[in-house]
Amino acid sequence: MKLGFLTNVMVSCGISDLKTIAAWGAENGFSDLEVGPTVPLCEEDVAQIREEGRIDLSALIFCRNFLSNDTLQAEEFKKQIIRRIEIAGRYHIPKVLCSTGIAPDSFDGVRFDPRKSLDRSTEFLKVMVAKAEDLGVTLCVENCPLMGNIGFAPFMWDELFARIDSPNFKLAFDPSHFVWQMMDPYKAVRDYGSRIAHVHAKDTEILWDELQRTGILFCPKYVEDSSEGWWRYRVPGLGQIDWKKLIDRLREAGFDGTISIEHEDPIWSGSQEKVKEGLVRGLRHIQSCL
Repeated sequence: MKLGFLTNVMVSCGISDLKTIAAWGAENGFSDLEVGPTVPLCEEDVAQIREEGRIDLSALIFCRNFLSNDTLQAEEFKKQIIRRIEIAGRYHIPKVLCSTGIAPDSFDGVRFDPRKSLDRSTEFLKVMVAKAEDLGVTLCVENCPLMGNIGFAPFMWDELFARIDSPNFKLAFDPSHFVWQMMDPYKAVRDYGSRIAHVHAKDTEILWDELQRTGILFCPKYVEDSSEGWWRYRVPGLGQIDWKKLIDRLREAGFDGTISIEHEDPIWSGSQEKVKEGLVRGLRHIQSCL
């Protein structure tokens, strides 16, 4: 397995140059880099990083709502994800991660039925998958319930895979989202291991005292970044996930891809020093579990 990280957190602390991020990653023990949407995607930089070979580019990620009510916005999102699939094909980047898109009529107050979005979501997913197939790229749906996504749980994975039958259509599995949705991430790996092509290493800490005070419905993090709520994301090793057990399940399933640290830990944020230390702490913990 290779260990990498997602660039988003570096941009959040003021570092947005891809070559600078790649150099830091290589110098600090990372073998892979997952390039997020907040980094300006300059093809010259991508080509140079590939040529130097100090760190691999394992994936490009672009999770947005391709079914947004804002038609112009939705078309721009579609254009950007297709561009990333094309860049991945040109520079032999094996994976592009995305969301599914979600239709506004899936919501009814606190009630949410993602199945209402299936027809519209799979219509554009099929376009993306066909493009990925042509270019030798694997399209991976993330299981984050945010950013316009219905592929957040096993029952929806079944629906998506029933509609899109392609070896180039896989999962980017993030166990942190299973924790706060009260689902078992280890069972998910056991049941869907052959579908997993990429893993996000992010932990979730349940703040049990706060949960007893607010209940599960008060969950502002589900809507926006907030310091309130009964759970929070942590770097690997500081939350509820048993990473040795999870990695053992991945090995058992035959996974040999990239584990990419997605740093959204509020404790290890706020400055470049904290962000970098958080990434290195996460890397060391995952290394200790291999």
